[in-house]
Amino acid sequence: MHVGMAAIFQNPDRHTSDREVYQQDLRLADMAEPLGFESIWAVEHHFTDYTMCPDPLQFLTFMAGRTKTVQLGSMVVVLPWHDPLRVAEQIAVLDHLSDGRFIFGMGRGAGKVEFDGFRQDMGDSRERFVESAEAILTALETGVMEYSGRHVNQPRIEIRPKPFKTFKGRTYAAAVSPESVPIMSKLGIGLLVIPQKPWDEVKKELEAYRAGYRQHIGAEPPPPVAAGWTFIDESADRAHEMARKYIGGYWKTVLEHYQFAGEHLKTMKGYEYYGKMSDKIRQYGDEGAIDFFMNLQVWGTPQMVYEKILRVSDQIGSDTFSGVFSYAGMPWAEAERNMTLFAKTVLPELKKLPKAADRQKQAAA
Repeated sequence: MHVGMAAIFQNPDRHTSDREVYQQDLRLADMAEPLGFESIWAVEHHFTDYTMCPDPLQFLTFMAGRTKTVQLGSMVVVLPWHDPLRVAEQIAVLDHLSDGRFIFGMGRGAGKVEFDGFRQDMGDSRERFVESAEAILTALETGVMEYSGRHVNQPRIEIRPKPFKTFKGRTYAAAVSPESVPIMSKLGIGLLVIPQKPWDEVKKELEAYRAGYRQHIGAEPPPPVAAGWTFIDESADRAHEMARKYIGGYWKTVLEHYQFAGEHLKTMKGYEYYGKMSDKIRQYGDEGAIDFFMNLQVWGTPQMVYEKILRVSDQIGSDTFSGVFSYAGMPWAEAERNMTLFAKTVLPELKKLPKAADRQKQAAA
């Protein structure tokens, strides 16, 4: 199994300075390669304490110069907020600077505060995403962008530096709403699975995605990439206590950033599924929602953490796990201990695992 880490630069309630958040999360990112992690991932968000990485490609380009072997993944670049031509250029530069180590993850966004800040209509986001994705994916394969759509209109122009190797097999997208799944299969890209809904739902959507991918692309889709908010401790009791505090604390920042308590998602075109999620959150209540989210994440003793990641891999057929180790105002010493203990006890065992498809074949034999 391929194992990575993600830096998310959270500063909930501005508990410290933004500068300190950057200094400390960059320190964790610098630890990734020496500890044996195989990739570093970055998320894109704007304008709030939720995560403060408005340009993941800029951060990953910085990390490209500080590392030698780790892959560098975006989780995700939110396409509707960008000029697709500029995205393609930035990716080409990053891939050259990193000698082809970039993994391109993309998404369409769901934060009203972000769409408002960029003066965009959320109702257009799915159309914008599809057009931008088609334009960028073609440009990364051909070195030329040319597109005529409702939102993206780009006369023929070359990308320089020209992309030097294919992005097929290393391009992924987040798909939370079921309506997004067939779009990704038609685009021929992999899926990023960020735990936030029942695994049974995820498995059904993956089955539909795989069938659509085979139909449209004529090949087997790549295994999905799984992420998880991670807390590890030698003590099961302390792991549970701290997971409740910090993974639960992270969940509260999700509610605030995405404004799930509001009604706007129910009537927003393309976000009807998120509106249903808001209803379920209110139905669970604060404590029930925290319990639900915690149970999707990865926490416990080293053995428990290993088993939870293995269970996720078996359920969705994933060969990649990216852990988030610093979040929700966790003290920096705790975050470093968290990541280091994971790297010492769990990471080596995960690396020994055969591919999920091979394990399934062995189990069936």
